Amino acid sequence: MLSLAAMFAVLSYASPASAELKISGDAAVRARGEFNNTETVAGEKTAYKDDLKYQYRIRLKASADLGDGYFFKSLVQNEEVAGAWGTVGVSNTEKYALEVSNFYFGRTQENCHFSIGRLPLNSFNNPIFDLALYPIPGLVGTTTVYAVDVPIYTMNFDRVFGLNYGTKVGSGELNGTLVIFDNNSQVETGSTPATGTSGTGLLNDGYALHVTYKNTIGNVTVEPQAIIALTDMQGPTYQKVSPNTFGLNATIPSGKSKIGASAFYTVCKDSKGVTGVTKANVDYNGYLFRAKGESGPVTAWVDYNHTTDKSLVTGSTITETKYNNVFVWAQYNVKVHESATGTFSLTPTLRYRASGKETAGTTGTERNNQLRTELYATVTF
Repeated sequence: MLSLAAMFAVLSYASPASAELKISGDAAVRARGEFNNTETVAGEKTAYKDDLKYQYRIRLKASADLGDGYFFKSLVQNEEVAGAWGTVGVSNTEKYALEVSNFYFGRTQENCHFSIGRLPLNSFNNPIFDLALYPIPGLVGTTTVYAVDVPIYTMNFDRVFGLNYGTKVGSGELNGTLVIFDNNSQVETGSTPATGTSGTGLLNDGYALHVTYKNTIGNVTVEPQAIIALTDMQGPTYQKVSPNTFGLNATIPSGKSKIGASAFYTVCKDSKGVTGVTKANVDYNGYLFRAKGESGPVTAWVDYNHTTDKSLVTGSTITETKYNNVFVWAQYNVKVHESATGTFSLTPTLRYRASGKETAGTTGTERNNQLRTELYATVTF
């Protein structure tokens, strides 16, 4: 009896049980050579200064199993620079802050699942968000962002706030995600709304629905999907617009290799759009094709994007502008060390983008090309 009393006394002071938090992640350094050049419509070439950068990145992933299918996951990284890559600065005086980049929690059951929070998008392998948000090259800060070169993965940190629900339908899985792109319930002033405003009202924020259906037919995996704008959204070029984007990804295995293909189309026609502080009839459409191959340590793909913009600014005539982007990514991953607790690898990578802009009534093409050569050294743990 004394032993039993002692046991209950100890248990009464014990802290409540809590989920075990598991930490994993990766750390990397890379040397990047960057080579830029432009060409005006008159054919005059302008070369920018070539640059060699030394950069670094650390990402920490935390997860917890709460029991009965409930879970929590998060990613901590730096969000002050594109892709979370810090660059060695003058006298090595730069700081590298870590922030919560994405987090989400939910429940996984045998035939369905749900999650809510800042959800990861896997946009490195799925370019639908790239085309939906950057169909026309636009400035994000001081950087011009194109629909190619995985901008959502780098500039938008591969995540978005939303609520996801997925369930088995037939032999495949149907997923629907309510996406909240921005919060722009503000007040317009007169006929020229301030930059970025979207009007008064609870539903003037940027809502969209992302729907996917993933299925395997034979040995081919197909994933048709669409991003449907439910309310007006903001973009780097146009604001107060409701674009819709749809298409599919497909993967075909071939022995130890696999071939991937993506095709997406976006369209936007909106008479109440805004460019800067000027109202405009926004009218554009574009597409993006990707052909991808993976074989052992080699990964390579080619993107082609074309967008035609026929937007009309109030009081002027229609000026049709065509944008073309070609992008190549190629890498070779060398596993130096691999164990159950982590890996160390070296990855030489080549990234090349060639962009052109043609404006109706103007002879010639404005060009902007960029070559990046990179060497990554990465540990995962």
